Amino acid sequence: MKKLIYIVFGILIIGCGDSDRPTKPDNLISKEKMSDIIYDVFLLNAAKGVNKVVLEKNGILPQEYVFQKYNIDSLQFALSNDYYSYDTQVYEGIMEKVKLKIEQEKKINDSINSKEEKTKDSLRSARVKTNDTLSKMKIQKIKADTISPIESKMKPKVFGKDKD
Repeated sequence: MKKLIYIVFGILIIGCGDSDRPTKPDNLISKEKMSDIIYDVFLLNAAKGVNKVVLEKNGILPQEYVFQKYNIDSLQFALSNDYYSYDTQVYEGIMEKVKLKIEQEKKINDSINSKEEKTKDSLRSARVKTNDTLSKMKIQKIKADTISPIESKMKPKVFGKDKD
């Protein structure tokens, strides 16, 4: 019985070896370039999810665009991605770089959006003040127009006192 346990344990150790590790491709993409590629893929997939029609109108096909931009082909990307993803620590480092780039871009976009929002708010408040002033002027003009010229020339009558 002990021999059977040792045999099963030995088979498990041999079976769980590094034999499944993908071989290093001849045209392996560098880690830095890989993080740039994955960043662009994430952005284009997000853009495709938001408004696919605009991308198609402009003739942008996300995968082909990325492959042309980095002068790679789909096989080279797939093999490099498989190679890096096997070692989770290396792939985690690549993904961390992508995450940092996304966060930096988000901060830049948020600051731009907040400046635009402040500008919109100041324009809205200026428009409201102008509208309020115009409304007050219209009300005063309407009040002035409702008093007829005859009423404005008439003397006020005092009731209860006869002065003839």
